[in-house]
Amino acid sequence: MRVVALLVLAWSAVAVSAETFTARVIAVLDGDTVIVQERAKKTTVRLAGIDAPEKLQEFGLASRDALVALVLNKDVQITTKTVDDYGRVVALLRAGRVNVNDEQLRRGMAWEYSRYHADKILVALQAEAQQARRGLWAGAAPTPPWAFRKTHGATYEMEAASNPCGKKRYCSQMVSCDEARFYLTQCRVKTLDKDGDGVPCESLCVPGQK
Repeated sequence: MRVVALLVLAWSAVAVSAETFTARVIAVLDGDTVIVQERAKKTTVRLAGIDAPEKLQEFGLASRDALVALVLNKDVQITTKTVDDYGRVVALLRAGRVNVNDEQLRRGMAWEYSRYHADKILVALQAEAQQARRGLWAGAAPTPPWAFRKTHGATYEMEAASNPCGKKRYCSQMVSCDEARFYLTQCRVKTLDKDGDGVPCESLCVPGQK
């Protein structure tokens, strides 16, 4: 039994050991979660040390859009830290010279999240954003996402961690053009593009289309 326990501990250490690799960001789920692809392998990655507002929260879409501008369809360097409760890889991301985790905090698009780090730099970056009233700090007493999740349950992003393609099949289930494009191109849900023009859910993806 003792030998088995030691083997389990050794395996766990390997499973969460730091690894650095490069992959293409193929979807941005919210302000702190992306899906990357390395060859044929897709991985859901949660940015370490920060927690962004959920998409249904105020500034949720702004936070996601900020991350889209930083990483979507780009090759990023990923340094893994651990795996969270939803099976997502928790990691540091770099897009060129930009530390993406730090940049989301600097812009006021996320909270520092001490569960996964002991880095005082992140605390300082949040304080800087608060003092400058950037992003979500422009308002009074924004609701932290961990408090929001307690009353709203699992989100699309959490479900996507274990099954990136989920069970959505119709435009009425999509919350954004980004999500619709992911389901069409990566999950091949053809019901999102009934006219076959390559543009899913025109009501979301074509300006002025209702």
